[in-house]
Amino acid sequence: MSIQYIGLSEINGPLVALDHVKGVGYDEIANIRLSDGTERIGRIVEISGEKAILQVFEGTKGLSLTNTKTSFTGKPMELALSEEMLGRVFSGSGKPIDGLGDIYPEKFADINGKPLNPVSRTYPRNYIRTGISSIDCLMTLIRGQKLPIFSGSGLSHNKLAVQIVRQAKIADENGQDFAVVFGAMGVKNDVADYFKKSFAESGVQQKVVMFMNLSNDPIIERILTPRCALTAAEYLAFEKNMHILVILTDITSYCEALREFSSSKGEIPGRKGYPGYLYSDLASLYERAGIAEGSTGSVTQIPILTMPNDDITHPIPDLTGYITEGQIVLDRSLDQTGIYPSISILPSLSRLMKDGIGEGYTRFDHSSVANQLFAAYAKVQDARALASVIGEEELSEVDRQYMKFGVQFEKYFITQGFNEDRSIEETLDLGWALLSLLPVSELDRIDEDMLNKYYDAEKALQMFK
Repeated sequence: MSIQYIGLSEINGPLVALDHVKGVGYDEIANIRLSDGTERIGRIVEISGEKAILQVFEGTKGLSLTNTKTSFTGKPMELALSEEMLGRVFSGSGKPIDGLGDIYPEKFADINGKPLNPVSRTYPRNYIRTGISSIDCLMTLIRGQKLPIFSGSGLSHNKLAVQIVRQAKIADENGQDFAVVFGAMGVKNDVADYFKKSFAESGVQQKVVMFMNLSNDPIIERILTPRCALTAAEYLAFEKNMHILVILTDITSYCEALREFSSSKGEIPGRKGYPGYLYSDLASLYERAGIAEGSTGSVTQIPILTMPNDDITHPIPDLTGYITEGQIVLDRSLDQTGIYPSISILPSLSRLMKDGIGEGYTRFDHSSVANQLFAAYAKVQDARALASVIGEEELSEVDRQYMKFGVQFEKYFITQGFNEDRSIEETLDLGWALLSLLPVSELDRIDEDMLNKYYDAEKALQMFK
């Protein structure tokens, strides 16, 4: 028989305290009944002797110290799971908000997930095609990888997220058994409407599970949103053998909520006021990506975070970079010149791409083309820096060719239409056409057989007049 506790000893922001509580555990869910008969859900976040601290998901407004009734469920927060989730929209705490009623659950699962034994992990191979040249060629997204997008306030990361959701396909199975779990945290109403409308109009709604936490929703729900999204992803991947791409935006909003919640608990702050456990908390989310033995499914993550003041050394991008396997960095100066997607090539990388590209995955020349494009674009930056000092007319002939290559590379390779979906073959052929603008002597990362097959200077001059 469950015990009902009447009254509260303390209310502090989103937290309430109960005294003389026995037989409860950390993360356990409680039902809180108000004097008017309405119910709210709370979660134990701290236990000290017989005193329990609960966070109330819907906020503490209207709670009474004297006649609030609290009962504990004996289990952590669980999410109802079913294949019916595909095509549905849920709140940040996993409740349906699309007006289509509750789903019929096949099972319930703890949103905190179960640790995946490192020994049972399979090394990520094969890639997910996004249809975006700069990502597919130069920082390839590998199935089972976690590859964050580092953006800045006002940049086109939401637009890029929509394009990836719309165009993403697994490489060798033509898109079957592939779905996207989309978790939005702390987004404004117009941004939430943009996501919903874009997915519906592009016809991908039926393969997307959406978890939406708006900026005016409780911050406690914001902390639950990525965990609910990842629980749904793990169920579809490891029990239904689907390939799941998880897009989480905006991780910065999640970390701000974590900081606010930590402050209300009176915890000692770390860097820039964030809790000292921010690294391990982010790791508990990011490490839920991967491929498990015994399942043909996979969970791939693209967390999106906006860097405060475009500072890549800020604690959130800094810690994220330690945990994840690369990053895609958006550049404000490219964005201001009208380039979309404004991906900054040189600081971006995918640490796992070397094992998921090439013959049998993409094309045998992929690795060489990517390496040469990186090297050439790095020399473009050197030539531009030199030109800013001595003037472009004083540059050597080779440096001028690099300058021309840089302009065409940004105009035709990085720049891509929002509705333009390029295959990997089109992307690599475009890369070869751009490299053909440079003298053969400069292409020192490509072997002679590939040069004989793909290098065509005359064709390149015709293409990029």
